[in-house]
Amino acid sequence: MTEAKIIFVHGASSSGKSTIARGLQARLPEPFWHISIDHLRDSGVLPMARFKSREFAWREARKPFFDGFHRSLAAYAGAGNNLVLEHILDTPGWLEELAVLFAPFDVFFVGVHCSLPELIRREAARKDRPAGSAEQDFHTIHRDMRYDFEVQSELDADENVGRIIAAWQGRQAPSAFAQLRAERGF
Repeated sequence: MTEAKIIFVHGASSSGKSTIARGLQARLPEPFWHISIDHLRDSGVLPMARFKSREFAWREARKPFFDGFHRSLAAYAGAGNNLVLEHILDTPGWLEELAVLFAPFDVFFVGVHCSLPELIRREAARKDRPAGSAEQDFHTIHRDMRYDFEVQSELDADENVGRIIAAWQGRQAPSAFAQLRAERGF
């Protein structure tokens, strides 16, 4: 079995990660799973109605949910599945946690950028996000991040997908995740 590959698409809420991930999955030369929190939420895995009614406290469920989600990603890749992962690293320690969990795999970390006015417009049009979450992400999630490649999602999505695939296929330096593990000794 060959080493699993993970193309990790990271950006603010409403930045275009899903569009890019779907495009990558459609064009990559081998099978890749497209996985995100939205897939779990929208499939009914989470009891969202009960969280929304406050019968269950999301604050209490959030940490074990994301711990399990992160471990599941490593399990999928460990079984030999390639992943296009879209995720928002909005909690301290998640980058380091995933760097350790993903150590056995070939990870390509893609930063997805979008202007604040466009994020706000997209968030309002979607109506499935808490108002202000895209702006909060805009100001925080790219801080101190080192990516293997970066795109601006206001550009043509298909062109961005092509640019990501070309950069992924032509990469030579150790990945951003490998560099992070080496620098921090884990």
